[in-house]
Parts: sequence; C-alpha cells; structure tokens
Amino acid sequence: MTVDELKQAAKRAYPEYEATRVYEPKKSDQPAELLLAHGENRLQRLFNPYTGADLGDPLRPGFRFILWLADLHDKLLYDRTGRKWNATGSVLTMLLCFTGAIIWWPGTKHWRSSVAVRWKLNRKGLNWALHSALGFWSIAFIFMWGISGLYLSMPESFNKVVDFLEPVREGSKTSRFGDQVLFWLARLHFGRFAGLPAEIIWTLFGLAPALLFVTGTLMWWNRALRPWMRGRLPVPSQISEVETKRTDSSIQV
Repeated sequence: MTVDELKQAAKRAYPEYEATRVYEPKKSDQPAELLLAHGENRLQRLFNPYTGADLGDPLRPGFRFILWLADLHDKLLYDRTGRKWNATGSVLTMLLCFTGAIIWWPGTKHWRSSVAVRWKLNRKGLNWALHSALGFWSIAFIFMWGISGLYLSMPESFNKVVDFLEPVREGSKTSRFGDQVLFWLARLHFGRFAGLPAEIIWTLFGLAPALLFVTGTLMWWNRALRPWMRGRLPVPSQISEVETKRTDSSIQV
C-alpha cells in the first residue's frame, strides 16, 4: 500500500484522528508505523502494509509503563500545570532541607552522636535516631534534587538568567560557565555520570525521602496527633462522671 492508502486505512480505523507521519517498513515482513493526532491526543499504531489492518500498539506494556512513570515524575501527567506543581515542590524541598538542618543541629558537643543510629534505644528513640542520621547523610542529595528539579521544571527561566549574566557572544566557541552549571544540574539529578556505581548510589539515596517521610510521620503522630486525640477523647473518669449524672437524672424522674 502507498502512504496515502495507509493514511486512509488509519482514518477508517480512527475517524477522529489524522495521520501526521508514516514510517514505511524497511523490510517486506515488517509493519508500517503511523503517528495519529487529534488535538493534543496522540496515538502510535502499527498497520499491515499490504491489507491496512490495524496491528496494535508498537510499544510493549512494560515500556509504556516506564514512559507513564517518566511523565508522572516530570509533569505529574498535566504538562505545564504539572511542571508548575513540580517547581513548587522543588522549592518546598529546599526549604525542608534548610529548616531540617536548623532543627537537627544539636550543638558542637553532641552533633557526632546524631549522625549514627543507636539500635538499643526504645521504639520512639530509635525512630528519632533513624530520622536524624538519615537526614544528615542524605541532605546534600535531597537539596541537589530540589534545585535540579526546579531547573528541569522551568528550564526557560534558568536559561534567561544565564543569558542575562553571560550574554551570548557571536563567534564564540567556548561554552559559558552558566551553561556548564545547568548541564551538570541535569546530569546530577539523574546520576548520569560515572556509570553503574553512580546509578546505584543515586538509587539508594533516592529512597531516603520516602524513609524520612515515614519516620517523620511517626514522630508527628507521637508528638502532635496522638496527644491531640487523647485530649479530644473522654478519659475513664469523665465517662464514669457522665454515667453518674445520667443515673441521678433518671432517679429524679
């Protein structure tokens, strides 16, 4: 089938979509791949180059799931709006690093004891020790992910700052310092240097925010929510007092 015939076959299969690109097969036993568009919606489909039959999605489910995860991480599945929310989250992450470091600092005499976990403590003490030590060893990574995430969420703004500080010179072949900084921000965010060792380290420290969330939530539960709930719930003495008043009132009636 010709390219126009393949487009017509795609139109019959998906009337609301228009074929924007056709990749003809390089070999006779391979399908043709068509890109279809309907407004902001996109489809990639495989078609039989001889019959025009729709053969399905060219991407495997596992690979499509990875693409979905990447879209969730980059844009929260909402394009520009998602990037703005990601930028807000990046700023809040950096603020958490600053405030966490201030709260964590135990003084010059005791800081060494806060960077290690003492496993013989009670449950609450162990949770605090885990939170404290994990926050100390991962704060540099988390702050780096905050500022690099801010850059990746709004690269145009960062590029404008670099252009303002270091205007582009015509004929210059040397890269600007600001461009190198932005380049390394992107590489550091994903750990795309030094090969597999860096990827393993980035993966392990990438679990730190989730663990800090769990230990921080437990601390908040023990220090704030549980006492508040106890203050709201009636204690046994209050319950007995209410029952006594009910009994007295029933006797009087």
